[in-house]
Amino acid sequence: QVQLVESGGGLVQAGDSLRLSCAASGRTISDFAIAWFRQAPGKERELVVASNRSGNTAYYADTVRGRFTISRDNAKNTMYLQMNTLKPEDTANYYCALRDGPFFGTHSWEYPIWGQGTQVTVSS
Repeated sequence: QVQLVESGGGLVQAGDSLRLSCAASGRTISDFAIAWFRQAPGKERELVVASNRSGNTAYYADTVRGRFTISRDNAKNTMYLQMNTLKPEDTANYYCALRDGPFFGTHSWEYPIWGQGTQVTVSS
């Protein structure tokens, strides 16, 4: 089985940047489609970005497109979310997720493997 450990969250000011990391063990992330989700208090978990297994396609939520970038380093078995120009509405718990197979999904129930979450808080 594969386990995911997230890091990189924190408290920042609007306009700042953060890079979240998600380190995998047990399996290589090159076997999976990958995604980042986020959940704010009282709200549903929502897709931030998803990418297919080969990494040549990514789908970004309208709210983050142009500001956030998903990537992976297969040699380090780690996936990343680079977040630039952060806004207060980006405040949420962020989760990395994996899905078996070549194709990504857009719903949380399509992803069986999850990180523990890392909190991002953006002040104004």
